Amino acid sequence: MESLSFHVQYSSASVLLSLCIASIITVSMICGHHFDRSVRISGAEVYQYGPVSIPLVEVRGKVIAASDHHLISSHANRSSDLHRHLHINELVNQTVVRKIPKPKASREQELEQGLARARASIRRAGWSPNRSSTFDDDVSFPGGSVVYRNPGAFYQSYLEMEKKFKVYVYTEGDPPMTHDGPCKDIYSIEGRFIHEMENGAVGRRFKTKSPKRAHVYFMPFSVTWMVKYLYMPFTYNLTPLRDFVADYVRVISTRHPFWNRTRGADHFMLACHDWGPHASAGNQFLYNTSIRVLCNANTSEGFNPQKDVSLPEIYLYGGNVPSKLISPPPPQTPRPYLGFFAGGLHGPIRPILLAHWKTHDEDLRVYEYLPEGQDYASMMLKSRFCLCPSGHEVASPRIVEAIYAECVPVILSEHYALPFSDVLRWEAFSVRVEVSEIWRLKEVLMAVPEEKYRWLVENLRVVRKHFELNQPAKRFDVFHMILHSVWLRRINLRLA
Repeated sequence: MESLSFHVQYSSASVLLSLCIASIITVSMICGHHFDRSVRISGAEVYQYGPVSIPLVEVRGKVIAASDHHLISSHANRSSDLHRHLHINELVNQTVVRKIPKPKASREQELEQGLARARASIRRAGWSPNRSSTFDDDVSFPGGSVVYRNPGAFYQSYLEMEKKFKVYVYTEGDPPMTHDGPCKDIYSIEGRFIHEMENGAVGRRFKTKSPKRAHVYFMPFSVTWMVKYLYMPFTYNLTPLRDFVADYVRVISTRHPFWNRTRGADHFMLACHDWGPHASAGNQFLYNTSIRVLCNANTSEGFNPQKDVSLPEIYLYGGNVPSKLISPPPPQTPRPYLGFFAGGLHGPIRPILLAHWKTHDEDLRVYEYLPEGQDYASMMLKSRFCLCPSGHEVASPRIVEAIYAECVPVILSEHYALPFSDVLRWEAFSVRVEVSEIWRLKEVLMAVPEEKYRWLVENLRVVRKHFELNQPAKRFDVFHMILHSVWLRRINLRLA
């Protein structure tokens, strides 16, 4: 009886064990799709089950081994080894060819991934030693590309901008204080940029009608027209300007989700009026977080070169560059004067300059007002160095005019972040003199060797195209350089 009971128990246990094994294998084969949910980690395809990640090849090996055991135990007396291996190969083939759908990236993720690829491409170009002479028919960098901090990185960044960069222009507001701006005289760059961005053929290439496709968002208001229409003369009350900007941000942040999503970090404004920074203080995030494109790029008054853009001040007399500066004379033409300046006595630096040099030296022609019969552009063309002191604020249109005239700019300012200095090496085409050294100005300029002077002038011819205001805009001109400066700040901004 004991022997019989033992055999019955043994047989029952065997049957139960076989049933358990068969059930496990059956469930594994039926639910095989569960193991095919793959994710990508660092480019390697893996299977994930609970908290443990297992390499794909290893999982397939485990599935095959379990099936192999089942086939041997169930069909040992009826199947040959060849049949068994053919059956395993069928299982392997079924596993390999199964397609794993990838989760679709959101529009924001696609934008950030594209910017990440652009960053990597720019870094590679910056490391390459062979990207420093001539890149294409539109841009040639003579003299070893000395005017650029990194010619390869700049050129690759510019190409990436042309391929990818998209700007959404808010439609809220009415002219003249939005969607309009001055297109002549000292603040002309303000209106010219707004009009090109909104209506120009080149601007439309970068503009997108879909805000979800945009990398940055442009707020097209004009601080110059705010001053004209809202400011009460001689009151020095800038509250109406700040209130207008505050209302504008409130409207776009209420109607659209984009400002609130980043607190304005991917938004930019543009202003050339001296009071542009004060107007931007109407919203704390606009002032502290957004990209502010400003002529008044004073680092002692809140301008942050890491996020803000220095805008060149271009004085268009009657809407045009003076004809004499469009085509300067050949390099061999004599320039009898060592230096030249003419301008009003405003700001803290010009009184120092005139006190030391006004009518004191025949080589340094320094005037408060030009003598009758003298022409400003002609005097620049006759001078080797053009003095560019700050006025009430740091920017001066004389810098761009000097570049046009191929008259080496002499920067006399404090706390001024020079335009496009994240790309350009200003020391390769200008001279900086500290305000405390103005009394030595002639000595400093006379000490510049002739060879270096010729080198500076040659480099001026290279950078001129970056400061030209064309209509329509041309590659590498000032419109594109402004956009490129905004682009650089956007690709260095990584949104969560």
